[in-house]
Amino acid sequence: MTENGFKTAIGKHQKQFGLWLSTGEATVADIVGRTGFDWLVIDGEHGPNDLRSIMRQLQVLDGLPVEPVVRPPVGSKWMIKQLLDIGARTLLIPMVNTPEEAAECVRSVRYPPNGDRGMGAIVARASRYGTIADYAAKASDEICLLVQVETKEALENLEAIARTDGVDGVFIGPADLSADMGYPLKSDEVLSAIDAAIETIIAAGKPAGILTFDEELNRRFIAKGASFVAVGADLTVLLTSLTSLANRYKDGDASQPMVSSY
Repeated sequence: MTENGFKTAIGKHQKQFGLWLSTGEATVADIVGRTGFDWLVIDGEHGPNDLRSIMRQLQVLDGLPVEPVVRPPVGSKWMIKQLLDIGARTLLIPMVNTPEEAAECVRSVRYPPNGDRGMGAIVARASRYGTIADYAAKASDEICLLVQVETKEALENLEAIARTDGVDGVFIGPADLSADMGYPLKSDEVLSAIDAAIETIIAAGKPAGILTFDEELNRRFIAKGASFVAVGADLTVLLTSLTSLANRYKDGDASQPMVSSY
């Protein structure tokens, strides 16, 4: 088994910068995996992904210098089991609101006697189809469990969630949090709550993570101490870049010939 360098890095509160993979396409994952990001989220909550498309993206990212992070739609035990068996080793579980829910996630990623993950990986990609003989004994060392807090209830329970043994990092979901609080994302109420949440997570000895599509906000949260920060998504980067490219030509003088670089 190879070391989960992402887990090691955030455990030391080293900065790790990521990007959301929202297309569900392995070719896009293959391209983005070569661009220098430290981690990529294969999004099964809001992206058009199923078990097979997630596995295909894990396959193309295998061996590239980036950690795939898989987010299931919910923190269901059977979903977690399937994702681990297809080779995911870093999971981001959405909508974790209580320490009891966090502890249940921990049990779902660990084999007995420390958890209740099903013993089926010997015929799965996780153990490279049984060729990693000691997989079950060592799996927990490299599995990284990230839980996502994104409600007022989660903030009220944040310290206890962060201190849950087996939780490797706590990720703040600012969009859902702002909606649940009833304020715009950039309001003082939401930003102050996020600042305080980052401080609480760090004080509990865990790394804090977050995603926004706003560079100013990202840099604010990095300065506050967030360790693993996602700074955008493949779809938004593609849309922005291609719109800019098209507009550079459409905004020019159509009567003048374009100069080709070929």
